[in-house]
Amino acid sequence: MIILDVRGRSPTTDYVVIGTGTSDRQMKSVLDDVRELSTELGHGSSRIDSDDRSLWLLADFADVVVHLFEPNTRAHYDLEMIWGDAPRVDFARDGEPPTTGIDRAGINR
Repeated sequence: MIILDVRGRSPTTDYVVIGTGTSDRQMKSVLDDVRELSTELGHGSSRIDSDDRSLWLLADFADVVVHLFEPNTRAHYDLEMIWGDAPRVDFARDGEPPTTGIDRAGINR
């Protein structure tokens, strides 16, 4: 997963989150967790969307847009390249050191 700071680069959002799932079930579960967390934090999503085969799921929270992809679809659309000049945001999961993300090969950057 990577988080890109697109403030000043995008007219519609401040941050883009890009993640990869290994199955449609996993991706839908992650999207449900994202939606639940946003509700707990007092932010409702303005739009939740997916394609027919669940290869690309999207949650739009205005200031943050979350994209969840199946690996081949993520490689095809390559949003990291579209936002290639955007700085990556350091983040940390509970109990782990901060990282700027994991690339498509699963390697910490």
